[in-house]
Amino acid sequence: MLLAPSILAADLADLKSAVDLCERGGADLVHFDVMDGCFVPNLTFGAPVARALAGHTDLPLDVHLMVAEPDRLLDDFLAAGARWVSIHWEVATHLDRSLHRIREAGARAGVVLNPATPVEVLTDILPEADFVLLMSVNPGFAGQPFLPYVVDKARRLRGEIERRGLAVQIAMDGGIGLDNIRRVVKAGVEVCIAGSAVFGAADPAERMRELRRRAETEVA
Repeated sequence: MLLAPSILAADLADLKSAVDLCERGGADLVHFDVMDGCFVPNLTFGAPVARALAGHTDLPLDVHLMVAEPDRLLDDFLAAGARWVSIHWEVATHLDRSLHRIREAGARAGVVLNPATPVEVLTDILPEADFVLLMSVNPGFAGQPFLPYVVDKARRLRGEIERRGLAVQIAMDGGIGLDNIRRVVKAGVEVCIAGSAVFGAADPAERMRELRRRAETEVA
């Protein structure tokens, strides 16, 4: 399992310290939520912030574009140092083209599905993705409760990936914590994104290690 703390839930006045905590806690990625105030109601980070953080860590920056026009921003975030980039199926006008554009820039290309979007919409495009990010909350706010039915979506998607022999990873974002990470990983999720569960803890670095222990105990 890969662990990707979401810095949206960190102290936004001290993001460098949040990235340092990710390194100390043994994180594999730094999850970076981009919101445009249109596709989702909030506004968050732009490419200059991504560039600044990418220059302070060797951890790959995992950029999740929660925006209405992802193609307009792709080049900026790729140039800023994003190593993983995911865009929403719900707004991607030319998804195949967008995924190829990300890959051609040397980054990993992902498709995001909102909770109510069935995984079956990916039937044709699945071989072109490096990973699929399943939202387990409705996007736009940190700290929302986990939606249990998304676990079944992960199982169905894992079954389809294995049936077709594809090298596509499954990520999940939203409400993942100590109480459900085992269930999530057992369902086939390989990248767990955790925000409030990490940065809301008294010791975020230790919480990251505890999340990994819980997940890996289930795998074993």
